[in-house]
Amino acid sequence: MTDRTVSDRSPATMETPFVAIIDDDPSIRESLVSLLRSVGLTALPFASAQDFLQHRWPDAPGCLVLDVRLPGQSGLEFQRELTGAGIHLPVVFITGHGDIPMSVTAMKAGAVEFLAKPFRDQDLIDAVHTGIERDRDRRRAVDALSDLQERFRSLTPREREVMQLVAAGQLNKQIAAELQLSEITVKVHRASVMRKMQARSLPDLVRIADKVTPNGES
Repeated sequence: MTDRTVSDRSPATMETPFVAIIDDDPSIRESLVSLLRSVGLTALPFASAQDFLQHRWPDAPGCLVLDVRLPGQSGLEFQRELTGAGIHLPVVFITGHGDIPMSVTAMKAGAVEFLAKPFRDQDLIDAVHTGIERDRDRRRAVDALSDLQERFRSLTPREREVMQLVAAGQLNKQIAAELQLSEITVKVHRASVMRKMQARSLPDLVRIADKVTPNGES
């Protein structure tokens, strides 16, 4: 690594981001830990993928700096394993033995960056910050979906039926006929759905319905 430049970027939230480092070379791990801590990041070094999997990392936005060549398992294989296990930490690959096909495979699998050693410190810092921001956005999306699902669970069974029919484009009169209700009752249920789901408009409710009931289930 060369040309260390301290980044002036700061976390967008009060959560302290972390960076996990997996590299079997102790000197590389120490160097990366020193670099990342110098810009205010929590750096967690691991000698192997197994060590990493056994560790409980912080509940905060994070990023994984991963050596392509690891003992017993390649970094690319481990990247696929993480995806299969539902671990969505953005990955920044580092390697002293990379090639173009390898980098293309990594990027297609969702890697943030593929850096060949020796790389500039600032390039790694920038890639790590990009990964952290990507993970922060993912966590926000997960939290938002969880909130929507919680609101959906607060609906009565009848309100869920009305919501799905409204989202499908049916008019109050049609919904009333299908559910054998009065139009006034449908309007009451519809207003309750809009309030509980915090939908500002019909298009907003349709978008919400697509997220919480992707298969049209109640």
